[in-house]
Amino acid sequence: MVDISKVRAIDIHTHAEEPCGCHSDDGYDDLQAAMASYFNAPIVQPTIAQTAAHFREQNVAAVIFPVDAERETGYRRYSNDEVLAEVQKHDDILIPFASIDPWKGKMALREARRLIEDHGIKGFKFHPTMQGFYPNDRMAYPFYEVLAEHGCIGLFHTGQTGVGSGMPGGNGMRLKFSNPMYLDDVAVDFPDMKIIMAHPSFPWQEEALAVAQHKPNVYIDLSGWSPRYFPPILVRYCNSVLKKKVLFGSDWPMITPERWLSDFEAIDIKDHLREDILKNNAARLLGLMD
Repeated sequence: MVDISKVRAIDIHTHAEEPCGCHSDDGYDDLQAAMASYFNAPIVQPTIAQTAAHFREQNVAAVIFPVDAERETGYRRYSNDEVLAEVQKHDDILIPFASIDPWKGKMALREARRLIEDHGIKGFKFHPTMQGFYPNDRMAYPFYEVLAEHGCIGLFHTGQTGVGSGMPGGNGMRLKFSNPMYLDDVAVDFPDMKIIMAHPSFPWQEEALAVAQHKPNVYIDLSGWSPRYFPPILVRYCNSVLKKKVLFGSDWPMITPERWLSDFEAIDIKDHLREDILKNNAARLLGLMD
């Protein structure tokens, strides 16, 4: 169990990469290489143990998850059970979320219930662009009902993505699925489900801010961008109406927590709000503090 009194921050958005050799025949390495180029990052696929060691060294707790997009991409997923087994070895610093492709229908519901009821999973990662669905597609609503019933969090990618960037046809990734405005419907229809909109939602930043301000159950994580590049309107909202609803996230391994935190120090955030953004807002959302 993470002791939040001892860590300096909670990173709400980190990725569990597939084990080495798991994806050598399905093109996943090519996808990762293109994404590393987009982020100007080294091609790194750290193990969960290496991720835990890095975050422990930085004294930063991290929510970690795989991404299941098997139907749309053909890339085999990193099993939630495998991820959970590894994360449990490092539960002093890592907090597991799961990912299940909502197109898996009743099988998705069965797996979600098992992970929640047997293993205490608190949240699920969705990537509409990779998974090929609009978040307000009624196909996904039975899945959301399970999350709402158990008080779980839905963390949704929003905005442009580095996944497929620069590859022919964007490697089949359609950006339209990740417009944050589609999550407004989800927030209305599932008011008891906590929703995190991941990333500054370029080119729909203002839509994301409007949804998060209007809907009490919607939050924004700040992952995937260096804070140096945050649009001014996002910084203004962090300093005012969304000060309790914005969350630190790095998007590890493409952006390291130390780089993000260093760049965050240089932007114009009110000093008394920094601890909330870096740790307390996430801790409250995860049920780790009142």
